[in-house]
Amino acid sequence: MTPKIPHFTQIHGHKLRDDYRWLQKKDDPQVLAHLRAENEHAEKWFSGTQELENRLYGEILSYINEDDEEVPVRQGSFWYGSRTKKGLQYPILFRRSEVHAVAEDAYLDLNRLAEGHPFFSLGDHEVSPNEKLLAFTTDTVGFRQYQLYVKDLESGTIHGPLAEKVGSVVWAANNQTLFYTIEDSAKRQYRVYRHEFGLSHASSPDVLVYEEKDERFSVFVSESLDRSVLFMGADSLTTTEIQFAWSQAPDQFQMIVPRKQDVEYSVAVHGDHIFMRINDRGDQFRVVKMPLRSPSLKKAIEVVPLNPAVAIESLEVFDTHLVLSERAEGQERLRVIPISGTTAPYVVEFPEPAYSVYPAQNRVYSAKTYRYRYSSFTSPQGTYELDFSTGKSTLLKEKAPPREYHREQYRSERIFAMALDGTLIPISLVYRKDLFKKGSNPLHLYGYGSYGHPLSAAFSASRFALIDRGFVMAIAHLRGGGEYGKPWHDHGKMKKKMNTFTDFIAVAEHLIQQGYSAKDQLVIEGGSAGGLLMGAVTNLRPDLFRVVLSQVPFVDVLNTMLDDTLPLTVGEYEEWGNPKKKADFIRMKAYSPYDNIAAKAYPTMLVRTSLHDSQVMYWEPAKYVAKLRELKTDQNPLLFLINMEAGHGGASGRYDAIRERARDWVFILQALGRSQSE
Repeated sequence: MTPKIPHFTQIHGHKLRDDYRWLQKKDDPQVLAHLRAENEHAEKWFSGTQELENRLYGEILSYINEDDEEVPVRQGSFWYGSRTKKGLQYPILFRRSEVHAVAEDAYLDLNRLAEGHPFFSLGDHEVSPNEKLLAFTTDTVGFRQYQLYVKDLESGTIHGPLAEKVGSVVWAANNQTLFYTIEDSAKRQYRVYRHEFGLSHASSPDVLVYEEKDERFSVFVSESLDRSVLFMGADSLTTTEIQFAWSQAPDQFQMIVPRKQDVEYSVAVHGDHIFMRINDRGDQFRVVKMPLRSPSLKKAIEVVPLNPAVAIESLEVFDTHLVLSERAEGQERLRVIPISGTTAPYVVEFPEPAYSVYPAQNRVYSAKTYRYRYSSFTSPQGTYELDFSTGKSTLLKEKAPPREYHREQYRSERIFAMALDGTLIPISLVYRKDLFKKGSNPLHLYGYGSYGHPLSAAFSASRFALIDRGFVMAIAHLRGGGEYGKPWHDHGKMKKKMNTFTDFIAVAEHLIQQGYSAKDQLVIEGGSAGGLLMGAVTNLRPDLFRVVLSQVPFVDVLNTMLDDTLPLTVGEYEEWGNPKKKADFIRMKAYSPYDNIAAKAYPTMLVRTSLHDSQVMYWEPAKYVAKLRELKTDQNPLLFLINMEAGHGGASGRYDAIRERARDWVFILQALGRSQSE
């Protein structure tokens, strides 16, 4: 058992007891020894499973083209793309003068940058307008603190680091001025700086352009598609404010629309006008147009009115057309609207019952075509090009598996479960038709349900290692997510957060009732805020689930949200509530997984985290597992795996990530007694 050192917090007449608070001392040798001991305990459980893990690893890899290249995209005078090579963990970024040219410049090899580092992540990266300089940021720890560098693309010289803890970067038109943001002690991007590249730091120190005082807001910098305008914005989870400056002379930023609580917007430039996606008239957003030189909602002309049944998720503006990413009836779609002329607007339709579609890179303002990516549970990801004038889409490339693959062997469905209040909750699922046996298939159910983030039914190489063993794979589209736009999110956050958890339970019960699985064959998984989901539903209905995979789980809700020095806490008062307010405290205490562990039987569980996670600190799952070990009354396995060299997303290299996934599948198959099944 983990040692207990009682710690008490008195608040709102309640005494919170936290016996494992000592695990929050990251640099304490005892804490590190405890984490290593947990890994050793897990390794003993996995002893003898290496052959199965290797087989699963190979199966997942067989669905992936190890030597592959993304479709290059035009920007300026070059075609930019990325490729992977067999045996290498990271992509290589390249550019060519022509799309099919033999000669190319591999201007950033992430494998070389990652040398000597167990973890590597490329952050923002922007080529200067004259295409001679590349600003890019990297993280070699996993804590999402990025260093800023500039590479001379002609000489190959890399300068830097020029700044620490950098978020977004953008070049001005003079190819020398670089704007960037940095984070504060709570990992909030709060300042915008101006750097003059090529001048000595001593003679020209970076200039502070803007500092955001409100701790709910983070800042960002970006530019318009035609590169004529720079944007400097601040946003919280519910509110937006953006300023702009001319890229040719970015000395003074001008306000577009001042912040107003609960009003969110995004902008795009079209000549002398701004198109704006905004929710000032309703949660699902509308699109308006206003003068760029004197922007004001009072001068706005409505282009696309609010439609309560259709959520406008994003806005892209080109010389001749407007492209909206929308959600209707819980499904993604694209709407194309001519800016001038007589051509009628149209919606791009997609044939499958459950799918994923999202914009690809579109870097040319004068483009006559539009790139997007489409996939489904059974259709590998394809990059498509849409002709604005005809509405016809052409497949440029599909990432077809290198192995033999017959999509007609599989069936994808979209069904609905009824929540406690009568709301219909969508479920996307897929299985192999010849292996489906009603009422007896093992089922893997994934959920998230927070931040308005929708889940899509996309193609996944790792998923087939279970599907081809008879598993049904399902996604629960819970309230708290964004499948039906902002109202769907609002009905699963703050005062209504419990809906997320009861929705998930309703989905699980419905899948069993409809014969997609049986109670003793049900596996559930979620990560981060989805890990909160796993902890909450496992406390509520431990009898319903056989196996639980909880990835980097947000499980110590009250202690984390009471500490406003931690990353994300203050900004997320608008998602969870502020427990320093009594009403919020009572609601959050009702579902906080760590605070609701009880002496009862729990399912077989695997909990994963990373030592350098900056979003959900490693100690949340560490404390959660320790308390579970103390109180649970069953003998079911409870494993805790800690990646000691990564962050929130786990292993950064693609092969290492596949290896982690293969081990997850080993755990599931072993727990269900199906490790010998093929």
